Amino acid sequence: MAYVDDCDAPGHGPTPVQGPGPACAPVPPATLKILVAGGFGAGKTTFVGAVSEIEPLSTEELLSGVGASRDPLHGVEDKTTTTVALDFGRITLDERHVLYLFGTPGQHRFWFLWEELCAGALGAVVLADTRRLADCFPAVDFFERRGIGFIVAVNEFDGGHRYGPDEVREAVGLGPEVPVVRCDARLASSGTGALAALVRHLLCMSAVSSSSSESGEPP
Repeated sequence: MAYVDDCDAPGHGPTPVQGPGPACAPVPPATLKILVAGGFGAGKTTFVGAVSEIEPLSTEELLSGVGASRDPLHGVEDKTTTTVALDFGRITLDERHVLYLFGTPGQHRFWFLWEELCAGALGAVVLADTRRLADCFPAVDFFERRGIGFIVAVNEFDGGHRYGPDEVREAVGLGPEVPVVRCDARLASSGTGALAALVRHLLCMSAVSSSSSESGEPP
């Protein structure tokens, strides 16, 4: 007796009947889109570059005199480049899931790109720089208004003041359901830890939404 579409490994069972196509067609992995957002100079490009398994795509350009005048460098005086479109990286979670990371531009004049970048996004990591904490407010507001799940990752720069998660939560005006984590955007382990926190948060949001739908209550 021959078996068609039998996916057993060779040597474990009858030989499959070969049809016009392969007996076990590989299933392409599901792609999951995550945004990395935050203010100008918060470390988005560094974050994407640190965690990406491929050479990241970056659209950084040197800051010109005109650009520096439009993008105040208070607190980030050593910054010499800026993202003018997006950053892109990739992380393979397993055979079935691949994360695509899109870093958003931080300057106000490039915010029009955010709408395009957020299409199809599952969630976002908002990087916060405690030296310029107010710069993360627009990203927080953007995702809250669109119902996109996010976490706030406090990028702890050398020489910057260290604040506790509850202090940051209060300063930014976050609800208790939004995770606030510490992060060093230069370290792959720290960046992947922030992404893991985001995934856990999104799973929790999904579970709450499903429970509310079953009970007929608004989420």
